[in-house]
Amino acid sequence: MTLTRNQDGPDGQRGPDGPEGQRGPDGRRGPDGAPDGLYERLAGFAGRSAATAGVGKDPVNLPMIRHWCEAMGDEHPAYRGPDAVAPPTMLQAWTMGGLSGHTDRSSAHEELFALLDGAGYTSVVATDCEQEYLRPLRPGDEIAFDTVIESVSPLKTTRLGSGHFVTTRTDVRAGGQLAGTHRFRILKYAPAARPRRPEPAGTEGPRTAARRPRPVVNRDNAGFWEGVAAHRLLIQRCGDCAALRLPWLPGCADCGSPAWDTVEASGAGTVYSYVVMHHPPFPAFDPPYAVGLVELAEGVRMVSNVVGVPYDKVRIGMPVRLEFLRVDEELELPVFRAGGED
Repeated sequence: MTLTRNQDGPDGQRGPDGPEGQRGPDGRRGPDGAPDGLYERLAGFAGRSAATAGVGKDPVNLPMIRHWCEAMGDEHPAYRGPDAVAPPTMLQAWTMGGLSGHTDRSSAHEELFALLDGAGYTSVVATDCEQEYLRPLRPGDEIAFDTVIESVSPLKTTRLGSGHFVTTRTDVRAGGQLAGTHRFRILKYAPAARPRRPEPAGTEGPRTAARRPRPVVNRDNAGFWEGVAAHRLLIQRCGDCAALRLPWLPGCADCGSPAWDTVEASGAGTVYSYVVMHHPPFPAFDPPYAVGLVELAEGVRMVSNVVGVPYDKVRIGMPVRLEFLRVDEELELPVFRAGGED
């Protein structure tokens, strides 16, 4: 059985099987200034081992199978009970080294990536994987694997930038038998310069600040935004079981009833969780800034900005109070102002 998740390259090319590699404007391969003969050196890594007799950190086991199935929403009975097998698509999971990595890797993979980084191909994006299944894996199977650098493509030019596709093949064994093969392809590339957007005609003078993205307003949430415009934060309430819900939905998640009305939030809340956004930058925002998951006094939660306190002073459990922030002439948004000390 073979599974292929084959995604065209970022510009529609299909990785190493696309057109022949292109040369830079000075006739040399790679970004400007890349040394002559770079591709020949890269191609020399094809066939070299990246891992020999690697060992899975854990045997195939039911807890990991259960977590995988829950995450994927896969309730197939073959993956439960005393005769369970592992989902075939978990093939790569049993070979992964986690945050601590593997200690039995060879140096070829690191050497290849160091060569690409040194030539300016410093960014990476996964493009596709292909798996072939030869026998099912069962709880208790001890996993061993070998990984080889299968190919390095000639230079490709994509919308992301120019670079080389690197394909590795991992043969996965259980009990000394080949259980499956996993091919993984990435693009190591030099990011293309982003073209500047032309200024609209008649906009001479100082540039105006970028506008916040507009919220998507539809028939299911229009009432929420009408409430915001009136400086009211409205929470849906099920007309049958009285369960509260935010964000707005067309039906109750508890009982499925389509009947509902609204209650107005008091505005009191606490920071249930938060993140500090540093990257990626966006023209309408000025990172770093705090984005909080706020638990309202009514028991529902919503995502919004936490204001009135430096981003690095936001804390879980911090009391906050609703206010409405006008971000431009057309848009106001509900935000939460810190209302007390840590």
